[in-house]
Amino acid sequence: MEMLTPEEGRTAVRLARKAIEKAVDGKRTELPALSPVFGEKRGVFVTIKRQGRLRGCIGLPYPTRPLGDAIVEAAVSAALEDPRFPPVSRSELAELDLEVTVLTLPRPLDCPPEERPGCVEVGKHGLIVSGLGTGGLLLPQVPTEYGWSSREFLDQTCVKAGLRPGCWKRDDVAVQTFEGQIFEEKAV
Repeated sequence: MEMLTPEEGRTAVRLARKAIEKAVDGKRTELPALSPVFGEKRGVFVTIKRQGRLRGCIGLPYPTRPLGDAIVEAAVSAALEDPRFPPVSRSELAELDLEVTVLTLPRPLDCPPEERPGCVEVGKHGLIVSGLGTGGLLLPQVPTEYGWSSREFLDQTCVKAGLRPGCWKRDDVAVQTFEGQIFEEKAV
């Protein structure tokens, strides 16, 4: 998978911000002319923070849409549809920090369940845990922000999935890893 250039990363964050600004006003974002990478199907997450605190985070973990469309969809969803928060209001826009994480294709963690902590690289891998009728995802930057070990990261991804910590030790629970290219823009 081709990495985005720093300029393409800045474009991704600007696109997310414009989509949020328009969505707050009830308008749709028309995609501008973008470099070819934005036409490739990619997974992406948009994280919104306000004064250092999470304000919304939603994404598309699998490459089902062209990156430009996926950024717009994730940004609007993070701003208006994250069930953990009320919709972003116009008065908050100037205070929002944005992060766009472009994902690699998730891959199964190819080791026996009891060896999973040794196969997860904190700061490099994001995790998807699925099984027992549910699933959850944490981005690569999350365990670094909280100072978690790989075992804690696995446990917390289980919790995010609505499962008990340690469920990653089960044969009937799948763990996938992915990597993310992170681009940020702080409020001005």
